[in-house]
Amino acid sequence: MVVLATKLYVEGDARERALDSLRSLVANEIGELEVEFELGVRHDDFPSVTIEGEDATVARNALREEFGEIVPDLEPGETYIGTLESWDDDGFVLDAGQGEGVRIPTDELGLGPGSPEQLRERYGLVQHLPLRFVYGSADAGEDGEGEPSRLADAERDRLYDWTRGDGRLNVNSATRAEVRATLNRAGHAQDYVTVERLGLLEQSVICTEDTDPPGLLASVGEYLPAELRCVVP
Repeated sequence: MVVLATKLYVEGDARERALDSLRSLVANEIGELEVEFELGVRHDDFPSVTIEGEDATVARNALREEFGEIVPDLEPGETYIGTLESWDDDGFVLDAGQGEGVRIPTDELGLGPGSPEQLRERYGLVQHLPLRFVYGSADAGEDGEGEPSRLADAERDRLYDWTRGDGRLNVNSATRAEVRATLNRAGHAQDYVTVERLGLLEQSVICTEDTDPPGLLASVGEYLPAELRCVVP
């Protein structure tokens, strides 16, 4: 079984649509392999995929590569993926499936000056966004001594790259198809390059050179019952 590093936190009809979307994504990823799979959702909203068949090992590895994996134990110095659950003056808290969240202190975010809230605004970080982190030795012991957890270098590089592009509008609580349909219905088909899937319900609208991300947010915000954050170059 593979527990995917993306969360399914919406309810009602939206949850069913999200499950259908995830089922299609998994089928697209491993559908040509000799396997059968069953999709489930854990009590903490992380989806699980149980796989059986001749190519089961290959299929599990493909899903780990595409979505990342939530694992039962974290080892100091290793890189994992967690979802952005909360933030305060002391840093970010990521949910990596361990019950208690993994805290990334402000000094270990590595995203430049500013408070966690200011950094969240600058980089357009919506809640539940999957983020890679290096687990610290201070989190593994009871005395709290050692190295704290930090954002992974590759994650910092990705977020810095966002601020060097033409601008983005990040969205949560919606599938990629729902975001694209909303943009097109609102008359913005020519104002974005693509919608990049960051997680199952977290998307990034990559704007064209002439599109103003805050203006796009103001225009489509009423159609998307979601958290929206801009990345302005």
